[in-house]
Amino acid sequence: MKKWIASAIVLAILVFGSVIGFNMFKAQKIQEYLASLPIPEFPVTSTTVKLEDWTPHLRAIGFIEPIQGVTIANEVAGKIVKVNFESGQTLEEGDPLIYLDTEVEKANLKASKGRLPAVKRNFDRMTALFKKGSVSQGEVDDAEADLLALQGEIESYEATISRRIITAPFSGIAGLRNVFLGQYLDAGTDIVRLENISRMQMRFTVAQNDLNKIYIGQEMNLFIDAEPDTAFTGLISAIEPAVNYQSGVIQVQASIPNDDQILRSGMFAKANIILPTIKQQIIIPVTAINYTLYGETVYVLTEQKTDDGKTFLEAKQKIVTLGKTKGDLIHVMSGLNKGDVIATSGQVRLSNGAHVKIVESDALDTPSVLPAL
Repeated sequence: MKKWIASAIVLAILVFGSVIGFNMFKAQKIQEYLASLPIPEFPVTSTTVKLEDWTPHLRAIGFIEPIQGVTIANEVAGKIVKVNFESGQTLEEGDPLIYLDTEVEKANLKASKGRLPAVKRNFDRMTALFKKGSVSQGEVDDAEADLLALQGEIESYEATISRRIITAPFSGIAGLRNVFLGQYLDAGTDIVRLENISRMQMRFTVAQNDLNKIYIGQEMNLFIDAEPDTAFTGLISAIEPAVNYQSGVIQVQASIPNDDQILRSGMFAKANIILPTIKQQIIIPVTAINYTLYGETVYVLTEQKTDDGKTFLEAKQKIVTLGKTKGDLIHVMSGLNKGDVIATSGQVRLSNGAHVKIVESDALDTPSVLPAL
């Protein structure tokens, strides 16, 4: 019995020992296999850092408005007896647009003018008699008051008739006419929109931190969705003297020539305010930047040697300080030096110290025609 138990124990030791030995042998062979594998190299595209002149921009958004624009309305009520313009017509300052009925006012004016000679002669007669001492000063004053009152009455009727002829307050283009012949207009009825679009304006806001970067007469480029490939050039014409204490921004107005009449009021526009050019700056593609919670980094590619003398490219992360962006480029204020080779794509698979190989790719090139959505 004891001999059988001893044999079983020896057999168990041999079985477990062989399993453990096999696993140790397997692990050793796996380590040897992995050690013999070449270090993986991740493909990346790259560029060499160069020094370039950099013209930064301040970006802003706003809406286009005309240099002059008004919705013309009538001051007094009346019926339209004549319409003197059409929708979309180019008008000159003072051109009559609408004639309202003035028959009653003209009749009253005619009656007042008819009384004027008699009242004037009475005043002249009283003045002559006063010089002879035949009448008192009070009678002369009464005659003069009658004359002045009648003259004022005539001027009032003339002004009323003039107000019933609605004219263009300035030269411009008429919009769509909202009234028709024979229509009765209440006071303040909108007749037509008139705008002078020979020169347009844009209002936008700038953060108070950038206030020291803008000035009157500063050049800016303007872009609209209707003409995405056209840059309209304008100048800053006015800066609000006060900063909005609630938002911390200040309103700015720019003037833009509109000789081709492409710009129209109400258009949404994006503006780039051109700042002074900075010489010899580091400019890199935006795709080279890795944005993290701990800051922005760039992978710098450096050549290293292995123990057996072979060379390889190693990716090292460098923290950078960024400035403004412009299109596909960004201004690096610190962290890189001239001549550094950096990765511009493929960084998603990289880690600090990873081996890389540089490949050619046109994936980041801007297509000549953007695909339709």
